[in-house]
Amino acid sequence: APEPNAFALPGGYIYVSRGLLALVNAEDELAGTIGHEIGHVAARHHVQRLTIATPFAILLGLPAAIVGTISKTLGDVVAIPGQLTGGLVLAGHSRNQEREADRIGMELAASAGWDPGALSSFLYTLEREDALVHGETRGTDFFASHPAMPERVDDTAKLAKAMEWTPSKPIAGSHKALLDRLEGIMVGPNPAEGVFVEGVFLHPELDFRLAFPSEWKTQNQAQFVIAIPPESDGKTAVVLALAEGGADPVEAARADKLDESAMKELERTQINGLRAARVVTEKGGSSFDLTWIAHGERVYRIASVSPASEFSRHRNTFRDLAQSFRPLRAADRAKILEDRLRVRQGRKGESLEAFVERTGGTWSPEETAIANGLGDDARLDGGQALKVPISQRYTPESQ
Repeated sequence: APEPNAFALPGGYIYVSRGLLALVNAEDELAGTIGHEIGHVAARHHVQRLTIATPFAILLGLPAAIVGTISKTLGDVVAIPGQLTGGLVLAGHSRNQEREADRIGMELAASAGWDPGALSSFLYTLEREDALVHGETRGTDFFASHPAMPERVDDTAKLAKAMEWTPSKPIAGSHKALLDRLEGIMVGPNPAEGVFVEGVFLHPELDFRLAFPSEWKTQNQAQFVIAIPPESDGKTAVVLALAEGGADPVEAARADKLDESAMKELERTQINGLRAARVVTEKGGSSFDLTWIAHGERVYRIASVSPASEFSRHRNTFRDLAQSFRPLRAADRAKILEDRLRVRQGRKGESLEAFVERTGGTWSPEETAIANGLGDDARLDGGQALKVPISQRYTPESQ
């Protein structure tokens, strides 16, 4: 996950994302974070499952029906056809649960020889990061499952002062050694899972591209790609997903349990030399433009939906979007980049803005300051080691 996050699931499984690792500047911070999650498990704080309401009750009899999901990226409640039967949302813990997990986590970190006060400094980093991207596109992150209050930074700092601890031998012997352990981790979206480049979805591993209108809001998830127009109220969307039924688009439509009346209207066609099947139908006040495309021993389903009363103004967009599906060309692959975290040295008196420009980093100066635990107006020391993401052309070998 590219977003900074750490969480505990029922059964005691604890996860730390690569997005969070990119913000770490001391192993004590990581120890405090993991200790906090262990605290939730030890105190038996329960993760709640939430079922989100959906604007559509059914999609042409698909067995999975419709799963509603809330996305900060899309900013709406949108309908998602697919194989999910329910969405897992990491519910926010109560204020008392957060405090208890903080205390337990800090005690665990201190007993293991890490500075318990580092949790406070890392919470401050996360607060700064959240403030910087507030209101912008973001997915599931630390603040989705940990509704941090501003006073937590102060509370944990005060709690740390009352804790006794004896430093143990660090895993990384210096700050530079810690950064060297982070060298090369991916920052941002993983191209192996598909990426958007100027509204075009490119998937290098599955070898296809699909062009969405540049102004549409988009999101790439493991099970699907979804896009909605900017003015949508959540009832107009296009969803790309893998279909069942082997390599035959008609059989895939039948495996989706398309009802008999729609099956009779299903038309075999070709899209950029690929076998395809398409039907436009209406049900329950909604209109659907459904296309199945066979490519690489798989069938992809492009499901476009809008209220029937608005379908006429989306019809051409839906058709053109499906028609844009094709295998990748060399020019497409050349556009696919990945960001890798690198360690670069600052120059004496250099500003962060100058450092970013000189190194070609993809973080803004403000992001660079937060990720390296510096002030926005910091001046660097000669030889000072900093984390900076550098773009490189994506190749499967780089994974």
